Amino acid sequence: MLKILGKSSSINVRKVLWTCAEIGIPYDLEQWGAGAQATNTPYFLSLNPNGMVPVIQDGPATLWESNSICRYLAGKHQRVDLLPAEPLARAQVEKWMDWQATELNNAWRYAFMALVRRSAAHEDPAAITASVLAWNRHMAILDAQLANTGAYANGATFTLADIVLGLSVHRWMAAPIERPQLSAVDIYYARLSERDGFMQHGRNGLP
Repeated sequence: MLKILGKSSSINVRKVLWTCAEIGIPYDLEQWGAGAQATNTPYFLSLNPNGMVPVIQDGPATLWESNSICRYLAGKHQRVDLLPAEPLARAQVEKWMDWQATELNNAWRYAFMALVRRSAAHEDPAAITASVLAWNRHMAILDAQLANTGAYANGATFTLADIVLGLSVHRWMAAPIERPQLSAVDIYYARLSERDGFMQHGRNGLP
């Protein structure tokens, strides 16, 4: 059985759990991370030298980086609806996955750490304001894309891009910040909420 190492409250672990729910993959979840088993131990670092969750063990294979894990699971189970086989169609999905992991995540990180995690290392008011502005600006990019497709991030059908972006949308919705009205994002959030996997692992009360 697939083993997932990571805290079930982690946004990146929840990407993997939601992917498993969409595909119907059984798994064994071991709690690792803050408040659970420490990730700075020699054993965990031998699995992921970055000391970050999630990590999966699938038979003899070990893999880390949440978006890569989601791609692997969709590919292994031949879910071309989630991750197309045709190179350009696949790249279009992966484009939004990569944008989520780099551009969008980097925009919200400081504000989230300051306002939600209450991190003592993130108390600069100017940096918080800049992060919120960048966060909202990136969400407006997503809103424009969703208005263009009329459904999901990459078009008319649900893909892996919507798993990773859906968790980010929930985080934005739950954050104690001033948000612009983004009607396409609101509709998208409601559409994702019709999926059991999102309600269990995305819109589950966790930021």
